Formats: sequence, structure tokens, C-alpha cells
Amino acid sequence: MNYDPTIGIGPDHWEFITLGEVCSRGGGNIQTGPFGSQLHASDYVPVGVPAIMPVNIGDNRLVEDNIARITEADAERLKKHRVIPGDIIYSRRGDVERRALVRDDENGWFCGTGCLKVRLGKGVVDPLFASFYLGHPSVRQWIVRHAVGATMPNLNTKIMEAIPFALPPLPEQKAIANILGTLDDKIELNRRMNETLESMARALFKSWFVDFDPVRAKMDGRQPPGLSPEVAALFPDKMVHVDGELIPEGWTFSTIDECTSLIIDHRGKTPKKLGSDWSQTGIPAVSAKNIKDGRLIRPDTFKFVDEDLYARWMKDELQAGDILMTSEAPLGELYYLATDSRICLSQRLYGIRANPSVCTPAYLYYWLSSEESQFDLDSRATGTTVVGIRQSELRKVRVLIPSLEIQHRFHEILTQILNQIDSLEKQSIALANTRDTLLPKLLSGEVRVSDAETVHSDNVI
Repeated sequence: MNYDPTIGIGPDHWEFITLGEVCSRGGGNIQTGPFGSQLHASDYVPVGVPAIMPVNIGDNRLVEDNIARITEADAERLKKHRVIPGDIIYSRRGDVERRALVRDDENGWFCGTGCLKVRLGKGVVDPLFASFYLGHPSVRQWIVRHAVGATMPNLNTKIMEAIPFALPPLPEQKAIANILGTLDDKIELNRRMNETLESMARALFKSWFVDFDPVRAKMDGRQPPGLSPEVAALFPDKMVHVDGELIPEGWTFSTIDECTSLIIDHRGKTPKKLGSDWSQTGIPAVSAKNIKDGRLIRPDTFKFVDEDLYARWMKDELQAGDILMTSEAPLGELYYLATDSRICLSQRLYGIRANPSVCTPAYLYYWLSSEESQFDLDSRATGTTVVGIRQSELRKVRVLIPSLEIQHRFHEILTQILNQIDSLEKQSIALANTRDTLLPKLLSGEVRVSDAETVHSDNVI
């Protein structure tokens, strides 16, 4: 296999080969995951060896949330598919250019059906460098162009082996990997900090508004733990039946229609329908694929609009406290705008604004995130291949309404947490932009390692 020079990566002193040759020199290989006939639905278990599926491939990292698992016996039966640190995992179909580097704490996981495993071997390439190289826009575009399939792109080992690979000397690889990896590590640290903050917020919501812990404590004649007498006094000491459910006395049920002052709905709107087109830079247009688990994800896929198109598209601008909710594919993912943000709502998104005379933004956000509300959303959804909810049905979704005094106290506490989450999220987006800007410049030789070290230290400190 020959190197494809059209990819245009690397200064002259680098070696230009292919990914297949990199693996071969190091004693590695490229292998597909097991066939579906080797693992059946009945083989997956609640506790066991994590089995990596395409959905678990994040931004150069594996995502363990809701990962499938198999028994240790099945993992050993198919042990050639187990992964080791330094392996790189790809999806075989669909979003084929995304990849994830296997880290030390993922040693022994299983490369599942629907994935490809790249084992680089030893002594030829630094795995972290390779994972960043494979994330270069030109490499990603090459993979998409060469994937096969009319309706959905597919990868195979032959395509993977032919990926052009510009190979620097090993010390240079490690220096580049260190710069980009430090930025990546800070992004990952921010993500974990936000997970902790989010867990704290959800635990407080569940205690106050799902389990009714303060109310039950007062019913037992106890001081609600962790609450000042002033806050505890806001909670009733009795439960009553309302609409067939037992809820704190004085609380009621309402609907999204009554709890909102505005629902922004731009489903189906496109630049072409407004007589314009996307811009290279400008105001970001966020779609459903950019919202997951309360976060804005994949900023590299943001599209942009100019000022003129934004003014025509977003006649109602978003403001702090608004809630973004995906209307379909998938339904019910949420993002809270902690600060005023100029964002264009693109495909499959609602912008929801709380009615302050009924509920606070933070309360409404966490209510919509609750199991009860998510179940209500799902029950009102329609569609076969793509399940979504119409605005008319969204407005019927039920909301538990505590007193505004309690909501305001909850909002005060949660706003501090949500502001911290927002700050870390924005920092991570800035770090990702720095990383993604440096990546092609480092790999082309336009920016030297010594210059990049100054840039990355300024961004990480």
C-alpha cells in the first residue's frame, strides 16, 4: 500500500507510510469486532466485562455510561477481541471517522460487535500521538471518502490499513502528544468535576421533590437533616392525595403550558428556507446532536450563522435560565443556559422559558430531567423510525409545583452549581478549540513544538 500524498500532512523529514504498515512494523494488527453470531442478546449481563459498542466511542475517549457487559467466560472465549492500553477503537459503520484511545483503566475491556480495533504494536508510534493524528481533519475526511456504502458509510480492515500515516521521529511524536494530551486531560478533568457537581444537584432535587425527605422528617417530628430552621420551615409537615398521588400539602400539579412563558420551536427551519446559507464563522447553531447528559458536546460539529441570518432566525433570543430540549433523535436531552448566550436553535430543539409566576428555571430544568417527566415525554411521543414530541403534546406534560418560596431557595442553591458547571463547560470548549487549532498546525510543521508549548501552558494554567 502506498501513502496518499493528497492528504497533505507532515514536513519533509517525516516518513510517509500507511496505518497498516505502522501496525505491521510494531507487531500489531487491525481487526473487526466479533460477528453478531458469536454474541447474542442473551449473552449480555448486568455485571461483567465492558463491551465497547459504537455508542461508547466519544471524542478520543471511551464512554462507560450505559455500556453493555459480557461475562468473563465469554470475554475469554473471544479473547482476541479484548483491548489493551494504546489500542484505538473505531465504529465500523455510521460515524466512521470518530475514534477512541484505550486508556490504562480500560485494560481488558472487550471490542464489541460493530467496532474495529487498531493495535499499533510497540516501538514505532506513540499511541497518544497516533490517536491525535487520526483526528486530523484531513485524515477524518479521507476515511469518510473511502468508506463504502450508499446509504451508510462502512469501514473494513482494508480501508483502515490504507489510511495515509505521516510518521515523525518518536521523540517528536511524544512532544506533540504531550502538548495535545495535556489539553485533553484538562478537558477530561473538567468533565469529571462537572459530573460531581451534577450529581450533587440531582441528589438535592431528588431529596426535596421526589422523595420529599424534608416533609417526611417533619412528619416524624425530626428536624430535616442539612437544612437550616428557616429553610425547613418552608416545607409542609403533611402529605395529601392529589390526582391519585401522595404529595406534600399545598403543592399542586400543573403542565408545561402553564409553567412556561415561551417555547421557541424552529424544527425544520434551515438557512435555505430563509434564503441564506451557513457561514464559516459567526454565531453557533446548535442541534440535537450537540446536547447530551446536560452538556454541549462535539463543538467541532457546530455550524455557524451570520448576524443577518441570526436576526431573521432567532426573533426570540435565548437568555439566561432558558432550557434547551431535544424534540427527537433523541428525545428529552436537556441543556441549561446559565448565562445569556447567543445561540441559534437548529434542528430538533425546543427553547423553553419558565414562567416566573409558576416556577423557577432551575426547578423546571431538573423536573424535566426527572424520571417521571422523561416517562411522560416518552408516552406522548410519536413516530416509528424517529420518535419525537410535538409542541402541542409537550405542553401537556405534567409538572409538580411546590411553593415558590421553596423553588426560589432551590434555585439559589442550584444556580451556584449550574454557574460552576457552565464555567467549566466553556473552559473545556475553549481548550478543545485550542487543541483542534494546534493539531493541524503541529502536524504540518507550521507551528513548532517549542512555540506550541507556550500556547498550551497559557491555556491550561
